[in-house]
Amino acid sequence: MSSIPSNLTRVPNLMASRLLLSSLTSTNVDLLRVQSQLASNKAISRFSDNAIGAAQVSVLQDRLERGAQRLQNLSSANATLSYLDSTLGDATDLVSQAKSIASDQINATSDATTRSNQAIVIDGMIRSLLQLANRSTNGVYVFGGSTPTRPPIEELRGGFRYVGRGSGLLTDLGTWDDIPVTIGGDNAIGETSSRLRGTVDLNPGLTPGTRLTDLFGARSLGVSKGKVALTINGSTPPIEVDLSNADTVQDVTDALTAAIRQYETDNSVTVLGSGAVGTSGGAISLDVVTGNTVAIADVGQGVTARDLGLAGTTFNDTTPAGADLNPKVTLLTPVAALSGLTLPLGSVRFRFTQGTTSSITDVDLSSAQTVGDIRSLIQSQVPGVRVELSANGRSLDVFNEISGLRLGIEEVPGGAETATELGIRSLSSGTLVSDFNNGRGVRVVDGNVNPQTGVIDRQYNTDFRITLGNGQAFDVDLRPQDLTSVQTVLDRINQEFTDALSQPPLVSTAPALSAGDFNATLTDGANGIAFVQTVGPGAIGVTKLNNSAAAEDLGLEGGNYNAGSATFIAQDRAMVRVNNLFTTLMELRDALRGNDTSGITLAGEGLETATDRLSEARALVGVYSNRVDGATRRQEDLNTIDEQLRSGVQDLDYTSAAIRFNTLRTQLQAALQSGAQLQSLSLLDFLG
Repeated sequence: MSSIPSNLTRVPNLMASRLLLSSLTSTNVDLLRVQSQLASNKAISRFSDNAIGAAQVSVLQDRLERGAQRLQNLSSANATLSYLDSTLGDATDLVSQAKSIASDQINATSDATTRSNQAIVIDGMIRSLLQLANRSTNGVYVFGGSTPTRPPIEELRGGFRYVGRGSGLLTDLGTWDDIPVTIGGDNAIGETSSRLRGTVDLNPGLTPGTRLTDLFGARSLGVSKGKVALTINGSTPPIEVDLSNADTVQDVTDALTAAIRQYETDNSVTVLGSGAVGTSGGAISLDVVTGNTVAIADVGQGVTARDLGLAGTTFNDTTPAGADLNPKVTLLTPVAALSGLTLPLGSVRFRFTQGTTSSITDVDLSSAQTVGDIRSLIQSQVPGVRVELSANGRSLDVFNEISGLRLGIEEVPGGAETATELGIRSLSSGTLVSDFNNGRGVRVVDGNVNPQTGVIDRQYNTDFRITLGNGQAFDVDLRPQDLTSVQTVLDRINQEFTDALSQPPLVSTAPALSAGDFNATLTDGANGIAFVQTVGPGAIGVTKLNNSAAAEDLGLEGGNYNAGSATFIAQDRAMVRVNNLFTTLMELRDALRGNDTSGITLAGEGLETATDRLSEARALVGVYSNRVDGATRRQEDLNTIDEQLRSGVQDLDYTSAAIRFNTLRTQLQAALQSGAQLQSLSLLDFLG
């Protein structure tokens, strides 16, 4: 008789074991998760914990990290701005001391020795200003502009050159405007360079390599590229030529030539001569064979033909060229294409003057093939000089970058007038009188009345007297209308001499004036108004009248007479000067050394301007600091909000986690106990 084994249960033993193990494992996993949460204080540690919540945490955490970095940037910016404000304060104190010295030394009680001693003090202030301008904090030079990792001021030729670039290093403010934490030289120190504007329109001719983007165009609106239509000998329909992809004048001429040549082939005629389509001066030209005509028009609403100066003209053997396209001057413009130049180019003299000393550099431009070559030759041989194309694309501008030194550009004596032809001579016949004396112009007496008659009297309005070598003299009355350019001043002086020929001599004991005795002109060489005489034996002298400043402002009072050429040459008062604090302090120092009360007064006025500029810069820094403080507060508030949101999603609720931990531990213990009991039961326990 068979029997039932006593170890059999209601369900298979393997199933029971697996069910128990699964329950224990699940409870252990949950218990481990809660233990990890309690240990890390985070409800979500990985994406598998809660995908949606983890994504939210990831976004918030990224924002918090960026916010922390932004706060660090703002803290650094605030420290830099505070240091910059302190530096500006020190510079203001320095300028105030210099102003005090200038004011004291104008007094009649000061003498040459006292002023010379004070010049030493000003020299020390210049060195202090250099240290202030090159101050840095945390590796950032506060006056370095947008290049704050290198000292912004360097010494050059006995002066100072600002080598920084840009307006300032910006700090990251996120969605708000960025704030500069450094400033450029223009803000506090003053101008970093001074420009000599070109006085000549170089008017380059059209070349095959001229780009269409470098043309002002026949309408002065540039060149709009599109299709044009050719009508040859009145034929119809017109031949369309697509110039949309043309980049240079060569592309245009090649396309037009190809279209006309194709017409010649198709119709067995000869329309173009050997010159085909080319350039003439500043225009596109067509070499049309006698008896033929070519008309070019725009297609539809296009303006390409008009911009290229081709529309409205019937080209034939007597009308070969279109309208002038006014090419711009570019660095690639060939020197040979510039109008009014004597080739090869000669040399140009650059004169740097500080006080009573000068240094000259002659630059030979004969090897220059392009405008870029001219720039390279000048900048490589004359450090501190920068050459740029003018904003209007018609001339060259020359910049003096050295504070404290005046730049004059002259002709080399005996050479070609290269500087004049290039329009970069600093004192030419076309130089504006308003540019003299650092933009102060020339002061004259005008409109003075005779105190006895009450009417305007020439006697009270003459500005200076010119005495020739034979002792005879004549007076010069410069009027406001004579102060337009150097040429108008020269014309007025020569006219005064001519008028004096018919007047009674001013000096009865000297020979009367005769035509040809005197001429006011410019020299071939050193800059300055020149008086040439044909009489002697003495030198030409200039004496101011009616307390007029005209002779001083024109440089006549400090001029020199050359007996060999019988020429009196005035000082160059049109030199290019960098208007900044370094220059003003150096001019004050030189004026003190030279016992020049007028120079001390002018330097004192310049220091007033420098004080205003420093105050404005300091106010600007204060505005930046306030913006940084405001941005810091806003960022801290945002970080607090984001931290609260992140905490609400990620951080653990200790109470509920502790309760769940105890529950899971009880559950585990119950599972272990019940499992042990269940494992000991059999089918007999069920049946019995």
